[in-house]
Amino acid sequence: MSVVQDRIRAGELSPHEATAAVLADLPASATSMQRVLNATGALLHTNLGRAQLSAAAVDALRVAAGATDVELDLTANQRARRGRGALDALAQAVPNAQAVHVVNNGAGAIFLAAVALAAGREIVISRGELVEIGDGFRIPELLESSGATLREVGTTNRTTLRDYENAINDRTAFVLKVHPSNFTLAGFTSTVSVRDLSALGVPLIVDIGSGLLAPEPLLPDEPDAITALNAGADLVTASGDKLLGGPQCGLLLGSSSVVEKLRRHPVTRALRVDKLTLAALEATLRGPHTPTWLALHAGPDVLRTRCEELSGRLRTAGVPASVVEAVGVVGGGGAPGVELAGSAVALPEEFARPLRTGRPAVLGRIEKGQLLLDLRCIDAGADDELYNAVTRVHLAGSGA
Repeated sequence: MSVVQDRIRAGELSPHEATAAVLADLPASATSMQRVLNATGALLHTNLGRAQLSAAAVDALRVAAGATDVELDLTANQRARRGRGALDALAQAVPNAQAVHVVNNGAGAIFLAAVALAAGREIVISRGELVEIGDGFRIPELLESSGATLREVGTTNRTTLRDYENAINDRTAFVLKVHPSNFTLAGFTSTVSVRDLSALGVPLIVDIGSGLLAPEPLLPDEPDAITALNAGADLVTASGDKLLGGPQCGLLLGSSSVVEKLRRHPVTRALRVDKLTLAALEATLRGPHTPTWLALHAGPDVLRTRCEELSGRLRTAGVPASVVEAVGVVGGGGAPGVELAGSAVALPEEFARPLRTGRPAVLGRIEKGQLLLDLRCIDAGADDELYNAVTRVHLAGSGA
């Protein structure tokens, strides 16, 4: 029971005051989720929902929220291929894929491949690629739940082509190469390229993880779909809500025979995406650069200028703010070890909690006893909003 309800029942408020108090006590919207300004410097913060959708994708969601032609040909007035616009856009973005399909997330894409192609058979995979993803979920356990058996080869740090060759037999369904997108392994290591694995004579599935469709010069070690397919992969799987910058979904790109077999499998229905995802994905692929792309390519000088302007305004308002060098990261299971040079506004650490619990919530990061607000993932149009949030905390007495 809220304080407002207690006061009404106690007769402490007049009818007019009670009405005003009840209205003021109502939530801002019907969802419990709160808007957050991501000042952490992590492009793909898993706990914040990974990729921020583009304005084009948000507009597409508004269209898709009502009745749409997601499965209807309005001209012919008959059923049409579900999500054909999104699938066509994906096919155009990866022209060397013979066929494409979309499921509910990246793990779902790998699971579908396993259950459709390898149930009762073996999947050959390097021990160095038996990765754990978020919240304790492990790719090996996911694959085994499909009814497949894992044939582990090599060692944690070194796997050779001969290891794969020795493991392949008449029970082999496919070779799986998984990009360890949330950790790096350095030192005395070796892995086998997609091109070499494609020559083994069995289907090759490559999970590139973070969803790059084409090479990205700023992330030279991050695999992409076009390159993997050109190197001989029969199927590439990836996430849509990471570096692609779209909604959560799992992408399947590859040969017509493999993709069609997966598309027609009964489990596919359980992994189907809704019209909102299809609309946002299409807009992401066809629209302008996404917030993720813009944050990745934000220039250090531009970020420094924004931080200096915001810091100067805050100091004028009496807030003890300064500008420090800061390093951004991709985060969210993408490009581990890559550092993105930039700047941040430094505030006293005691500003962290009131900013985090304010409206809108502002989430920064604590380093060396300071709260750093990294502007890399915040649109320049929201700098005024960030200024207002900080000054409210200051005027309320926190950090003053």
